[in-house]
Amino acid sequence: MALFVLASCQLMVVLDITIVNIALPHIQRALDFSTTSLAWVVSAYTLTFGGLLLLGGRAGDILGRRRVFVFGVLLFALASLLGGLAQNAGQLLGARALQGVGGAIASPTALSLISTTFREGPERNRAFGVFAAVSAGGGAIGLLAGGILVEWLNWRWVLFVNVPIGLLIVLATPRWIRESERHPGRFDATGALTSTVGMVLLVYGFIRAAQEGWRDALTLASFAAAVVVLTGFILIERRSRQPITPLHMFADRNRAGTYGIMLCLAAAIFGMFFFLTLFVQDVLGFSPLQAGLAFLPVSAVIAIGAGLASRFLPVYGPKPFMVIGAILAAAGLAWLTLTDVHSTYAGSVLGPMLVFSLGMGMEFVSLTLMALSNVPTPETGAASGLLNATQQVGGSLGLSILVTMYGTASTNEAEKQIPLFQQQATPAERLRFERTGQLPKPWSDEILTAGVSASFIMAAIFTAIAALIALIVIQVRPSDLDRLKGGAGPGPM
Repeated sequence: MALFVLASCQLMVVLDITIVNIALPHIQRALDFSTTSLAWVVSAYTLTFGGLLLLGGRAGDILGRRRVFVFGVLLFALASLLGGLAQNAGQLLGARALQGVGGAIASPTALSLISTTFREGPERNRAFGVFAAVSAGGGAIGLLAGGILVEWLNWRWVLFVNVPIGLLIVLATPRWIRESERHPGRFDATGALTSTVGMVLLVYGFIRAAQEGWRDALTLASFAAAVVVLTGFILIERRSRQPITPLHMFADRNRAGTYGIMLCLAAAIFGMFFFLTLFVQDVLGFSPLQAGLAFLPVSAVIAIGAGLASRFLPVYGPKPFMVIGAILAAAGLAWLTLTDVHSTYAGSVLGPMLVFSLGMGMEFVSLTLMALSNVPTPETGAASGLLNATQQVGGSLGLSILVTMYGTASTNEAEKQIPLFQQQATPAERLRFERTGQLPKPWSDEILTAGVSASFIMAAIFTAIAALIALIVIQVRPSDLDRLKGGAGPGPM
């Protein structure tokens, strides 16, 4: 029951990244977002989530993980209520950012509670397997749930639904989860603030570049400010007695490699869900419910991949699953680059999506175990927070880069399609285009598809880099295999 409560929280937090994706076309029309600025609906959540995860993990270590967990879930539920009531783009983005704060407090403490609740060895392996499967498969479940809610109710319910779920988790927590031991320490608020601001500036620079170009003064200023702030963050962490990002975590090559792999894979999976959701609804013409059902096989295949990895990790170690998983993910994304306006779901989307999902299922279990292997108990919150942070920050940064690729490719395609439209359009269509600046179908489909295909090229490159890191950097020692089999192994240093 403890695992059920903790996994339910993680499902709610991860699900919220993609449950909103299925509603993006409806949010775009209701609150007047452009396609490139629409990425902020995702990034406003993931940036505060990723930027404050380390502070959330540290808070659990110092104040007690159960009480911090409950506070995070309550804050997440409140922010979800405010987001559902939003009347304009600013209110929605503010609520999404507050959701990220709540998720940043709840998620790392949930992972830390698993580390302290279950014994190292097969028992903890199975618990991590469930947690990792929920983390990876929650995205697809979110798309299905979002489709049902948007189809039967409206887009606001993709946010409202978190309120009763959060309250149930809060009521169940005191009954099934024990409070953890509190460790002395202090909060590195300056480090948390500079890391979050720096990443926001970096993501803004990429999204601004997609809209205004790379020579735009504000784009260049955003990148320059990001470099200054993130450099300051590193200097602060090096001098802090209790940093929010313990830099010594990167001294272990396996853990550093794991964080690098997660950064690349998160960029790919966020991009896949974002762009495929737009493609199946805007080009293939799927309803929200049909779009949600279209992604349902992803959860099943991720669960299969996670189950295989959990079963054979003690035998082969995590490295083979890291390498093979990244290669499968890259192959699936490379296959998706072939999509065009004549593609069908069964012929061009389902196959590559399943190949990608199998690889991601293998990856998430292996990465979770490797990141928390051989970590002293007082630092499990920091280690789990850092893993989650790389996932969310990688997703935000990666999505902004993919949006930039989309913007460049779609702009180039628009330059080809506008003359064709002018030749073939009716007078009424030309008048509507002059008034709105939006091309109608089928010309708009050509533009969107060109941008989506280009974004998948970059996503495939990200996963190929992850495969290289796994192959070159990761080294599994005999003591690591011993711990996975339930042996003591050498103690944490």
